[in-house]
Amino acid sequence: MSAATRLDPDLSQDILVVRPSKWTLVVVVQLRSGTMRFNELRRNMGGVPQKSLSQTLRELERDGFVTRTAYATIPPRVDYDLTALGRELLDLADQFHLFAQRNREAVVEARRQFDALDIRPA
Repeated sequence: MSAATRLDPDLSQDILVVRPSKWTLVVVVQLRSGTMRFNELRRNMGGVPQKSLSQTLRELERDGFVTRTAYATIPPRVDYDLTALGRELLDLADQFHLFAQRNREAVVEARRQFDALDIRPA
């Protein structure tokens, strides 16, 4: 492989890593229907802590999956929406959901077998 086509290992690791939080895919799926305000997202997501939602939105914005538009109104208004990259991540979330549905029984059985072994860490 030539030097021109070889990536710096540190750079390739950083580019290819999406650091999903517990709420990442939930936020992306919630934004499927379009622009939403912070509190609207929070209400729709049920038990998400405000801090966790703020961090997740900030990470999604930083990585280019979400846009944040702030309006100078009283009270302040902030809207969130998916970017083209975010819509691609939404496709991945949909595929993950289908995978989970298809393989639910197999995972339940694997957990049952694992738990029956009663292996405890040393």
